[in-house]
Amino acid sequence: QVQLVESGGGLVQAGGSLRLSCVASGRTLSTFGVGWFRQAPGKEREFAAGISRIAGLVSYADSMKGRFTISRDNAKNTVYLQMSSLQPADTAVYYCAASTTGDYYYNGRWDYWGQGTQVTVTV
Repeated sequence: QVQLVESGGGLVQAGGSLRLSCVASGRTLSTFGVGWFRQAPGKEREFAAGISRIAGLVSYADSMKGRFTISRDNAKNTVYLQMSSLQPADTAVYYCAASTTGDYYYNGRWDYWGQGTQVTVTV
């Protein structure tokens, strides 16, 4: 079992940046693929980015490429999502998820989820 806790969300103006953190407890996060997802009000949850166990492989949703960067610090049991050039359309609850099979792409198998952190982007 692994517990995931997201942090770093908040209120930011359009064009600004935020860095989200996903900290794991209970197990070593380096044994999991990790993804970031988001869910806006009234919309389905969507994949944002993913990173493999050994941080050489990453994937991004097309709308996040060039603006979001996923990374991991296995020593800190943490995965980050650096977000820049934020727009109001990026307003959502952001979740991290862990894959026991090491998946890191949008249609992977995601076994554990955090509670989410709210990101609100104003004009």
